[in-house]
Amino acid sequence: MAHYSYHSEKFTTLNAIGTPRIARVIGWGLLLFLVIITLFLVFVPWVQTASGPGTVTALNPNDRMQEINALVPGRIQEWYVRDGSRVKTGDPIVRIVDNDPQLLERVKAEREQVMAKLTAAETALEIAQIDKRRTERLFDEGLSAQREFEQARIRVEQLRADVAQAAAELSRVDVKLSRQSVQIVRAPRDGVILRVNAGDAATYIRTGQVVATFVPDNATRALEIFVDGRDIALVREGAPVRIQFEGWPVIQVSGWPSVAVGTFSGRVIAIDPSAQVNGRFRVLVEEDEGTGAAWPDRRFVRFGSKARAWVLLESVPVGYEIWRQLNSFPPNFPVQADPLTQAAQ
Repeated sequence: MAHYSYHSEKFTTLNAIGTPRIARVIGWGLLLFLVIITLFLVFVPWVQTASGPGTVTALNPNDRMQEINALVPGRIQEWYVRDGSRVKTGDPIVRIVDNDPQLLERVKAEREQVMAKLTAAETALEIAQIDKRRTERLFDEGLSAQREFEQARIRVEQLRADVAQAAAELSRVDVKLSRQSVQIVRAPRDGVILRVNAGDAATYIRTGQVVATFVPDNATRALEIFVDGRDIALVREGAPVRIQFEGWPVIQVSGWPSVAVGTFSGRVIAIDPSAQVNGRFRVLVEEDEGTGAAWPDRRFVRFGSKARAWVLLESVPVGYEIWRQLNSFPPNFPVQADPLTQAAQ
């Protein structure tokens, strides 16, 4: 065995060859890098998010884009506004006239006739009531027959029916006159005429037809985003949201919202219980004035503007988040205390 043993002193050339310094530096550097990466993946926190695209809308339905309808049928006689016109409450938008230019005058004449008929019926009723009282007094004194008294009562009831009929006819004429008189469509509140449905004297308008599109002023903005069904169960009302508006410069790191630049704060206020056609769920977000910068002015972020939002969820290690993303798992479900345990405490 000693015959075949090798002694290191016989390999002088091999002993003269040492490990290069650069190799040792690279080796120790790689080892240090792996240690740092491991510590980073295990101990550095990452805020999970549920993101989705969306658009700027109005929180109150009355503040959203509205359609202004014609109240009466007829032809367009005159427009008082154009696309982009700013209007105040009650300002005229369009005048509509009936195909018969004399219709309004005839309705007024009809009303005068009905008024005369009603006046005549009321006068006849008053006279009949006087006659009834006189006949009743004579009947009590035995100077009149019962038949005459009963006929007087019947006459009074008939005239009362005539008065009621004339009053109902007057109400119908007044309604007709009111509808024909409302021929000027007016602005419901302060705002801007977004679009006018063009037309002139040759354009016939039906009752309820849209004549213009209107956007109110001083509307409270909100953001509606659409979140994937995988993450919607983790989104809760009141959850903080970071928002990136279209065209607004931003540096966004979803896992570290504290280092994001150019994003704006929001808060979840409502979650649809049912999915949209594309399988996503709508989430309404309002401005969170208590934290972060205020939303940009309406000149820069208008209704219908595009945006992207990140709903902030639980904090987990970076390594877990990478593993979750590679396996397409949902974010961590927030830990909630048992209600029975809370009640016992």
